[in-house]
Amino acid sequence: MSLPPEKASELKQLIHQQLSKMDVHGRIREILAETIREELAPDQQHLSTEDLIKALRRRGIIDDVMKELNFVTDNVDQELPSSPKQPICFDRQSTLKKTNIDPTRRYLYLQVLGGKAFLEHLQEPEPLPGQVCSTFTLCLHYRNQRFRSKPVACACEPDFHDGFLLEVHRESLGDGTRMADSTTMLSISDPIHMVLIKTDIFGETTLVASYFLEWRSVLGSENGVTSLTVELMGVGTESKVSVGILNIKLEMYPPLNQTLSQEVVNTQLALERQKTAEKERLFLVYAKQWWREYLQIRPSHNSRLVKIFAQDENGINRPVCSYVKPLRAGRLLDTPRQAARFVNVLGYERAPVIGGGGKQEQWCTLLAFLCRNKGDCEDHANLLCSLLLGYGLEAFVCVGTKAKGVPHAWVMTCGTDGTITFWESLTGHRYIHKPTNPDEPPLAEQPKPLYPYRTIGCVFNHQMFLGNCQPSDAVETCVFDLNDESKWKPMSEEAIKSVCAPGATTSLPPFPPLCASTIDASVTSNEIEMQLRLLVSEHRKDLGLTTVWEDQLSYLLSPALASYEFERTTSISAGNEEFQDAIRRAVPDGHTFKGFPIHFVYRNARRAFATCLRSPFCEEIICCRGDQVRLAVRVRVFTYPESACAVWIMFACKYRSVL
Repeated sequence: MSLPPEKASELKQLIHQQLSKMDVHGRIREILAETIREELAPDQQHLSTEDLIKALRRRGIIDDVMKELNFVTDNVDQELPSSPKQPICFDRQSTLKKTNIDPTRRYLYLQVLGGKAFLEHLQEPEPLPGQVCSTFTLCLHYRNQRFRSKPVACACEPDFHDGFLLEVHRESLGDGTRMADSTTMLSISDPIHMVLIKTDIFGETTLVASYFLEWRSVLGSENGVTSLTVELMGVGTESKVSVGILNIKLEMYPPLNQTLSQEVVNTQLALERQKTAEKERLFLVYAKQWWREYLQIRPSHNSRLVKIFAQDENGINRPVCSYVKPLRAGRLLDTPRQAARFVNVLGYERAPVIGGGGKQEQWCTLLAFLCRNKGDCEDHANLLCSLLLGYGLEAFVCVGTKAKGVPHAWVMTCGTDGTITFWESLTGHRYIHKPTNPDEPPLAEQPKPLYPYRTIGCVFNHQMFLGNCQPSDAVETCVFDLNDESKWKPMSEEAIKSVCAPGATTSLPPFPPLCASTIDASVTSNEIEMQLRLLVSEHRKDLGLTTVWEDQLSYLLSPALASYEFERTTSISAGNEEFQDAIRRAVPDGHTFKGFPIHFVYRNARRAFATCLRSPFCEEIICCRGDQVRLAVRVRVFTYPESACAVWIMFACKYRSVL
């Protein structure tokens, strides 16, 4: 690899500074004098290079130098979103200890220097050493870069002490290699999205706060360094309640040659807010006019689920089209069906509500959904639609109802041949839609719908919003010719683009990239399997039964689990014949084999075992009595992006049938 002359001279300068800092030259001179005095024979006139290097190595000089120089390779594939970056450390003089750093780029170093006033944890005792306790984790996203802090124990004053190195760069052509100056950075309006997650002792996650940090105040501060106190507000119904305070320090690296005046920075921010507010006002005026026209078509439209705005976790109303955007998964997901499986294994949880009164409305931003690893049906549908758009499909989120009038959201794709496919984001199931004709005679054969959806009010994606204005909003009779304005009333694409296009408004949360899984599938599978063996043995012991495990039978269950996951992902069944043949060979004549597969999206073995025992089929296997009883259990963890996983477990037994 050749370096340009300016880079080569810069590298030489850095090496020279490092060697001078360690006083390597002085130490070499001392060793050289000592070696000549002790080892040079009278008849030798000079010392060879090899002799000198041997002497330096023997005295540990070379090892010391190599320890100080940290070589970090930087071969990042732009298509492959990496794992969340770990915090990066500076020493007291703000010089980097170890990281991938390009000296021609500008960086923002964000330090979190502790928290306070997390009053919900005021009464929590100090955790004992080694004791499992609830933890806080801070997740950050800035311009396609994601970071995650080290977990800290939940407390009134949590001990956050992490640093994150954020690259501030221009994406426009021609400026990619130039270091961003103050004026350039002032025009970069992307905020730093900070999400605080609480993980309890059982591994369950809760969204505590979601905050958008305006970082550009550092451009007007002296020496490019500023300290901030950030008050985090709650989410959902508690979005007006403070949950705690974070102390944050921002620092530009390399230091700014020229800082802007605070007045210039404040003026820029005020202009952006004013521009955003005006765009949002105009869209609201247009949306009201569109809704009035929609109601004039048919009075019954007032009861249809036509959702133009939705509240995010901070209680802010945003156009539903802003929750969807084409999202490419790089090399983490290969097919649309694999993407549907990934979304399906993310946990389902309705937004928490205090007291009764029905469902709480909360559509999460993508970062909050991914960091929490679970969300409501709308969150799943928005993510799946974004991924399918990324794969080049014409995808829409559908808003309607299921049985008993329960509001629901799912995804629809329109094929080039007119085929309409529904994707259920919570299960990964796909359904082909064939409309029934209400004008057909009663005895005429009509296609029977297999999907669970009853009514549909509207469909939308990142560019389009269409309200259903057909006489009936029943899904089975709906015709999905979206270009027919007598059936689907469209919103102006220009109006949607004015508030939902990337960069259209500064209030629009940017979409984060997906991160690779940090879970080791083999290690996790083994751990869960060992825990389940222990739980089964203890359970049988309580019943007065002995437990004999057969490792070979356990191993033979693996192909079945792989086949089940393959079928969930592709809808194709494969490999079942070989599994059945292997089991027939493993079970002697006169013996009975029983197996029970089950699927989870969490990795808590004790919780999974309790669920299994609630099934009479599984309990029959675990509590099996008879002659020559042999038990088997196999666990297979399949990992997906964002550390989501599908956990397949199969319990089995074989025993001699005694009549």
